[in-house]
Amino acid sequence: MTTRDTPWPDGMPCWADVGAPDIAKAATFYSDVFGWTIQPGGPDTGGYSVAELNGRSVAGVGPKMGPAEAPTMWMSYLATSDADATAAKIKRAGGKLVMDTMDVMDAGRMAVAVDPAGAAFGIWQAREFPGAQIVNEPGAMRWNEQLSRDFEGSKAFYAAVFGYEYADMSGNGFSYATFKVEGRDVGGIGDLHAGVPANTPAAWRLYFGTADTDASVARVQANGGSVIREPVDHPYGRMSTVADNQGAAFSLLAVTPT
Repeated sequence: MTTRDTPWPDGMPCWADVGAPDIAKAATFYSDVFGWTIQPGGPDTGGYSVAELNGRSVAGVGPKMGPAEAPTMWMSYLATSDADATAAKIKRAGGKLVMDTMDVMDAGRMAVAVDPAGAAFGIWQAREFPGAQIVNEPGAMRWNEQLSRDFEGSKAFYAAVFGYEYADMSGNGFSYATFKVEGRDVGGIGDLHAGVPANTPAAWRLYFGTADTDASVARVQANGGSVIREPVDHPYGRMSTVADNQGAAFSLLAVTPT
């Protein structure tokens, strides 16, 4: 378990939120699946609500943005100490801003971008609000990874924007690398290999920790969610990919002692 009350280092996955058509429905779903406490956000936040676990912030639940046909999805945010400078780097490296830098009251400054491969992500410059205050715990963020059909291009883009160094973990039939912040592996970049359906878009995938993957999958189903990938054992913990009861996909990864 990691807790934090100060801004995360540049490039670190620091926050995640889901844009839901029905915020109250999403809050009920995730409160039951993960044991979150979610107080409804006020009118000044557009209903945006912060979920807490053991009194610490873990994720956001907010209104769905964009056109009605846009998918309901989880968004991963990467930390920055200067959102405007990072936004400029994103554009120079071939990415696009879909939401320009803006202040979020006194909480911080943010932007939403799409990388050259087509994966959307956010950037967060913390002020009063650091982002996730607890990670690597059941019910909290466990891992974030970008998957696309341009593995080398994606690595080059994020290295140019955040200065990432990589540790290659590729194997037979797949390409994958972890990216490092302050010398530690904190996320991944991989390819959508040949076995993935051709219409699968590039995206950032979010993993939440769980003490029991199979039990969490059962809670997802009991609350109207669905299973995309059945639980499977993995060297880093038992995992499964699911979707909530409004279609937002996320993965579950067992929290192990290591």
